[in-house]
Amino acid sequence: MATIELKNLSKYFQNVCAVRDVNLRIEDKEFLTLLGPSGCGKTTTLNMIAGLEKPTQGEIYIDGHLVNQVSASRRDVAMVFQTYALYPHMTVRENMAFALKIRKVQKEAIETKVNEAAEILEIKHMLDRRPRQLSGGQRQRVALGRAIVRNPKAFLLDEPLSNLDAALRVQMRAELKMIFNRLEATAVYVTHDQVEAMTMSNRIAIFNAGVIQQVATPLDIYYRPANRFVASFVGSPSINLVAGRLEEAEGQLVVRTPDLELGLQSRQQEVDLLSLINRSVILGIRPEDFALATGEQPSTTSGKLEVIERMGSSTILYLNIGHQLVTVEMSGNLQAQLGDKIRLILPPDRIYIFDQESNKTVLFPSSTKAVDKILK
Repeated sequence: MATIELKNLSKYFQNVCAVRDVNLRIEDKEFLTLLGPSGCGKTTTLNMIAGLEKPTQGEIYIDGHLVNQVSASRRDVAMVFQTYALYPHMTVRENMAFALKIRKVQKEAIETKVNEAAEILEIKHMLDRRPRQLSGGQRQRVALGRAIVRNPKAFLLDEPLSNLDAALRVQMRAELKMIFNRLEATAVYVTHDQVEAMTMSNRIAIFNAGVIQQVATPLDIYYRPANRFVASFVGSPSINLVAGRLEEAEGQLVVRTPDLELGLQSRQQEVDLLSLINRSVILGIRPEDFALATGEQPSTTSGKLEVIERMGSSTILYLNIGHQLVTVEMSGNLQAQLGDKIRLILPPDRIYIFDQESNKTVLFPSSTKAVDKILK
C-alpha cells in the first residue's frame, strides 16, 4: 500500500474551475472519503489521482513519487467504477484475470490470485458465470475482485454502491468495510451519500464548489463542523439554521432571533465572541438536540405541528415557529397530531453559532468536547 499526496491541485475545464487548490494527504492503509454534492469536484479529483484527468496545476504524489507525467496504466492504482465496467462476454474468472493476463503474469499465479480474491469476496462459486447471470451486488463484488487481484498501491472507488437498491446498499456498505479492514488497503472513496462516508471512513474530506471545506474524522465532521456548509450537509435530518443577532445585555451575551432570546453567559469562557457583538449570526441546532418542554422552563419556544413522520424508533416533527419551519427529532413514537402546539426546550449547551459573513463556526456545543476526548 502507499500514501497519496495532493499539493495545490487545481483543474479547469476551459473557464470553469472544477477543483481549486486542493491540498490533501491520504495515509498508508487509510480509508478516506471525498464527500460532497453533485458537481463539487470530488470525482474530478479522483480521476486526477488515477491519471484519467490531467491537472491544470499542482502535483500528485503516490508513495512519495511525483506521478503527474506517469500514465494511468503505470500508476499502480486500481479504479472501481460506478458502472462496474465488466466484460459481458467473459466469465467472472476471466474478468478478474484480464488485467493480469495483459501484464503477462504466469497462468499459475493468476489462478492463485483470482482464487484468493474470490475467497475474500465470497464469490468462488460464481467464477464460471457471466455478468448477466449476476445480481447488482454480485457484479460489484466482481468489479472489486478485479481490482484486488492486481494488488495495487491504492484503490480508487467512484460511487460504487450508487446503482444498488437501498437494502443491498446497506449490506454492501458493511461488507466493503470488512473487506478493506481485512486488506489493510489505502482507499480513496467518492460518494455524495453522507451515511456511506460516516460509516466507512477513517477520515472524510468535504468538498463544495471544488474547494475542500474540512478534513477530519467522521465524528469531528458531525460534532465540530468547520463552517455552516459542513454542518448543514452532514446530518439527516439537516441542522436547523436561524438568523439572529449577538448582543450584550447586563453583562450577558444573548442571541436574539425573531422568536427566541438565548443567553450564553455560561459559555463565554469557551470561545471569544466579543468581536461578533451587535452583528448578525446564524444559530444552529441539530433536530435531535431539542427536548420537549414540560413546564415553565428557560430557553423555550413553541410552534404548530405541520408534518409528522413516524420512523418507528424515532419521530420527525416539522414545526412552524414564527416564519420558519423547524425540524425536530424525538426518540420513539411520539403521540402528537397535526395542528398541535408543541413547546420545545433549546438547550444553550447544544447550540452552534456561525458568523454570517464568513460562515465559519464560532461556537460549538460544549458537550462535544467530552465525546471527542473519549473517541480520540
